[in-house]
Amino acid sequence: MKKFKHIAIAMIAVSLLTLSSCSITLPVGAGSAMIEKGSKTGTATATSFVGFCFDCDVSVQTAAKNGGIQKVATVDMKVKNILGIVLIYETIVTGEGK
Repeated sequence: MKKFKHIAIAMIAVSLLTLSSCSITLPVGAGSAMIEKGSKTGTATATSFVGFCFDCDVSVQTAAKNGGIQKVATVDMKVKNILGIVLIYETIVTGEGK
């Protein structure tokens, strides 16, 4: 019975490690003009599989264009890592537009 308990705990631990992922969001300097967070938000996202990324454009310009932003206030970069196999990059821009 004790051996079964150790095997069950090991299986649960492996399952949790397998299904886990890591995500981090970092602020990025957007320029010298310090204005408050804008009312509009735009994002640009790209996914990489085992280091290969096709059509990956996560630039500030693309995120601003997607959100209809002309004056950028803040820029954040978010990276999500799933088992080191899948990486999801996201640029989040806030600012003012038309």
